Amino acid sequence: MMVRSVVCEFLIYDATNLKAKRAVLKRILTRARQKFNVSIAEIGYQDKWQRTEIGFAVISDTRIQGEKEADQVLAFLDSFPEWERHQTETEWL
Repeated sequence: MMVRSVVCEFLIYDATNLKAKRAVLKRILTRARQKFNVSIAEIGYQDKWQRTEIGFAVISDTRIQGEKEADQVLAFLDSFPEWERHQTETEWL
């Protein structure tokens, strides 16, 4: 069993307050959970309204399968125009 951990930093340019940021996050993270069945959450910058750090984990039988699924989740997250990814760190556990 392989576990791939991914941490991404995003900027949410149009968020004018924490309420707007949380609305964007809730919608995107809920869709990601439903579509990919991954554990995903905001793990940093909870008090910043235009910046967020998202973490998710993918569990798979093989490294190739884990990489493929993590890449699909990243592509899905990048498809939302509300935010832009700036940093990504991945790790195998």
